[in-house]
Amino acid sequence: MSSRPSRLVWHFPPFIICLGTLVALLPTIANAETSRAWVDENVESLVELYRHFHTHPELSFQEEQTGERIARELADAGAEVTKQVGGFGVVALLRNGDGPTLMLRTDLDALPVVEQTNLVYASKVKVKDTDGTEVGVMHACGHDVHITNLVGVARYLSANKNRWQGTVMFIGQPAEERGAGAVAMLEDGLFERFPKPDFAVAMHVDSGLATGKVAYRAGYALASVDSVDVTMHGRGGHGAYPHTTIDPIVQAAQFVVSVQTIVSREVKPIEPAVITVGSIHGGTKHNIIGNSCHMQLTVRSYDEGVRKLLLEGIARKAKAVAMGANAPEPTIEVSEGTPSLWNDEDLSARLDPVLRRVVGNENVASAEPSMGGEDFSRYGRAGVPILMIRLGAVDGERLKRYEQLGQAPPSLHSPLFYPDVEDALKTSVPAMSEAAIELLKPKD
Repeated sequence: MSSRPSRLVWHFPPFIICLGTLVALLPTIANAETSRAWVDENVESLVELYRHFHTHPELSFQEEQTGERIARELADAGAEVTKQVGGFGVVALLRNGDGPTLMLRTDLDALPVVEQTNLVYASKVKVKDTDGTEVGVMHACGHDVHITNLVGVARYLSANKNRWQGTVMFIGQPAEERGAGAVAMLEDGLFERFPKPDFAVAMHVDSGLATGKVAYRAGYALASVDSVDVTMHGRGGHGAYPHTTIDPIVQAAQFVVSVQTIVSREVKPIEPAVITVGSIHGGTKHNIIGNSCHMQLTVRSYDEGVRKLLLEGIARKAKAVAMGANAPEPTIEVSEGTPSLWNDEDLSARLDPVLRRVVGNENVASAEPSMGGEDFSRYGRAGVPILMIRLGAVDGERLKRYEQLGQAPPSLHSPLFYPDVEDALKTSVPAMSEAAIELLKPKD
């Protein structure tokens, strides 16, 4: 009888130890899943979430429901969520011990565009804009992809905390399309109420880059953007008696031609600069000379000195034209300005090998500098090293077809633009997740 218990003692404990070890290791085994494997398994739910955001777009500073939904998604991922920062902005902190703070940002707003893609989930939303005019609303700039990507990254990082250490600060930013959301969040104490990040990374879809690819550019990548309204004033009267009037439309015509010489004759030829008169409105009837003519300009550059030169030159040219016509001084208003975007060179160099490892060396492109603008730049101006990565959004075969037809693919802001979202997310979520893990490496 005495030998039987001894056999039980010697045989069962190893089994119990092995089983206990296995149970203890199960979370680690589950957490060891690669970001690419994770997104392959979870992409269906992400595409469903994308379609929700696509079919429920909201204009700048009206993103109430978008903010509520992303707040709920980030809370479900374990983050501490604060809503209504700088409008309907969302800040969510996913903490995982001591370490750096990384900010990952998405924009929330859509555009006043009537969608013409004929997709089964195309936006049917129509709302009143700030002028009371009914407009269609569409995520024509891919912000719905950006939101979904952020949620995917949050879910992955939450499930794999063994791979990183520190704090991830997820930002849902309003009003990027108006260039006003970043400054609104900063003025609402973004970096005072919450940890000031050590790094900030964002991703933006690129309508001309194939899915599976990413691109970035260290240094200047996007331009400063200023909106300028110029109103030439005159003295109205009958079109048959122009000598009794001061014609504001003639002044406007002279200004449109004169202002182009700022870029061609005052800016150094190697410095990027653009002045575009995008809108001109004056007069009411064939035979009436009106009292005023209103123009809207977009002004873009990289260098702050060039930016100042352009804005001062516009005012000088407008005033010179008015003086030449013996007219009242013009009204000049500058608004909606965003600074140029500078991708931090050290941060770019650190994440370059990560991107190449995740998507393949051949799938990382050098992005061309663009005269487009992005208020993500403001976080860089606030002292945070930033990097914006461009994400391939259109299937390569579809891009080839456009080329065969001699057509350019629909650009961002086009009513015909749509991303091949599943393939885009299969690239963006692993790329952003691994970038985060690189910047938040656990301490030895």
